[in-house]
Amino acid sequence: MSKLLKVITGIFIWTICSVSAQNVADVPIPTQAQLDWQSAELVAVFHYDLHVFDGKDYNQWENRITPVADYNIFNPTKLDTDQWVKAVADAGFEIAIITATHETGFAIYQSDVNPYSMKALKWRDGKGDIVRDFVESCHKYGVKPGIYIGIRWNSFYGIFDFMVNGDNQFAKNRQQYYNRMAEGMVEELMSRYGDLAIVWFDGGAHGPELGGPDVLSVFEKYQSDCIFYHNSQRADIRWGGSETGTVPYPSWGTYPFPYSHSTNQEVVLANDFQLLKEGDPDGEYYMPAMSDAPLRGYNGRHEWFWVAGDEEHIFPLENLMNMYYKSVGRNTSLILGLTPDPDGLLPEPDVKRLKEFGEEIKRRFSDPVASVSGRGKEIKLRLPRRQLINHVVIQENIAEGERVREFIIEGNTADGWQVIFEGSCIGHKFIHRFDNMQVDEVRLRIPESRGEPQIKTLEVFNVN
Repeated sequence: MSKLLKVITGIFIWTICSVSAQNVADVPIPTQAQLDWQSAELVAVFHYDLHVFDGKDYNQWENRITPVADYNIFNPTKLDTDQWVKAVADAGFEIAIITATHETGFAIYQSDVNPYSMKALKWRDGKGDIVRDFVESCHKYGVKPGIYIGIRWNSFYGIFDFMVNGDNQFAKNRQQYYNRMAEGMVEELMSRYGDLAIVWFDGGAHGPELGGPDVLSVFEKYQSDCIFYHNSQRADIRWGGSETGTVPYPSWGTYPFPYSHSTNQEVVLANDFQLLKEGDPDGEYYMPAMSDAPLRGYNGRHEWFWVAGDEEHIFPLENLMNMYYKSVGRNTSLILGLTPDPDGLLPEPDVKRLKEFGEEIKRRFSDPVASVSGRGKEIKLRLPRRQLINHVVIQENIAEGERVREFIIEGNTADGWQVIFEGSCIGHKFIHRFDNMQVDEVRLRIPESRGEPQIKTLEVFNVN
């Protein structure tokens, strides 16, 4: 090879490497389970437990410390998990979660390690398994199933905040027994029901280093492609800092710790959970927030479990849409809590509101005026003609991480370019609604990013 050719070849290789280096971002990359979680956007969690049948309003504090007198009050004579799951599937929810155990400690499945389970019931001759029914319904309607496991409180076994009270040998023996039982329940739930989208430990779960059960190793053995939420060792998502179904803007998908709020509480609890709500654009771990709220949480109520005569506290449609904008539209998933009744059915008013919610999301966002995708610091979207728009939706290709750090959306009007919005975080999805504007072109400018910006979609809508 001649000397000149070697020089030219070297320049060419250096140029290619330089361009490639610019395209590679030093940002955390989500797992496939995290990608699936965020793309689902809407998640339902069904709360069901013994106290649904006691005729009393749900009292969380009392249920954590008071055993249910008669577990045979559990008698859902019209149980229909198909009806539950169909309601959320029809509304566009892609993941649904069932509370396998909650604060009473009662397990609504066939447990071999926990005698305080459906095996003890007269209902269905002790052979019922609501977790099994629920998962089968999810498969039937194309919804990914998840399981919620409450081991932080257990009024039947006397567990409060993970632990048996006392510091004597009796308490230590009971703690060891409870930890082994909890591990056994996790093994049952992780191994018997097929692939899951998420396992959710109520209030977290102490790891062995804090005297709790070793749930993480059991999870990793059986559900390696699933969201783990959460304990003092790991969290794949984080709580969004409130139960309002919303987060503030921005809410980054990255976080500085490998766990969400089990430890480092002096930082996590500061400023009204600011870190949980906003995340950290420089965080080393990919851990997007979730926004959760009960459907029956309107006008001062906050019902995670069914309460008789509570239909007036179902959130109105406009409130749900506001949640959608401030959760899904701010880079988080929206988790709605649903309340099957003592008959074993999701109440019809709840089903109706879910249907309205799903239809309204489709009405607003299924038919963009125009859309485009692209890479780089500036992306232009030309409309067929000058026309009204009032919504912009942007998605990053988060499979390559959150790269955008600063962006500006502008519309070309009859008077020239006008700023629509200036922001920081885009992530999985950013939605901005604004007053009607007549434009023939929209552009997205990205002054600051980590690596080359990768925009999956830039869409504009005219929503009436």
